[in-house]
Amino acid sequence: MSEGNNKQATFSISDLAREFDVTTRSIRFYEDQGLLCPQRRGQTRIYNRRDRVRLKLILRGKRLGFSLAETGRLFNLYDADKTSTNQLDTIMTLITDKKSALHQQLDDIKVVLMELSTLEQRCKQARLELSEQATATSTANTTNKAAL
Repeated sequence: MSEGNNKQATFSISDLAREFDVTTRSIRFYEDQGLLCPQRRGQTRIYNRRDRVRLKLILRGKRLGFSLAETGRLFNLYDADKTSTNQLDTIMTLITDKKSALHQQLDDIKVVLMELSTLEQRCKQARLELSEQATATSTANTTNKAAL
C-alpha cells in the first residue's frame, strides 16, 4: 500500500494482509486473541486506523521476541491509562526481562558451541587414531604375507 492509502479511514482484512505481508488467517487469529477489534458489516470485517497501528505493533513485538500475551498486556495498559506512564514502565520492564533472557540464551549457545567444538576435536582425534591403526594393521599384514 502506498503512504497515501495509509491515510484512509478503514481497511479490509485483505488490505492489511497485503500491506504487512501476513495471512488473513493470522489477522483473524490476532482478532480471536482480543488484540484487534474490527467493526463488522455483515460478515465483512472493517478495520480502522487503530487496528492498523495495533497490527503493526503486534508484528514489531513478535520480531522483538514479545509474546502475544505481553503485547496484549501493553494494549490493555494503554487503553486504561492514556498518559502512558504505566505502559512505558511496563515496556521498560519487558525490555529488561527480554534482554536478560536473550543474554542467557547467548551464554547457553556459547556453552553448546564449546561442547560441540570439543566433541568435534575428539572425533577428529579418534578418526586419526583409527586411520593410523588401519595403516599399521595393513602394513603388518603385508609384512607377514611377504615373510611367508
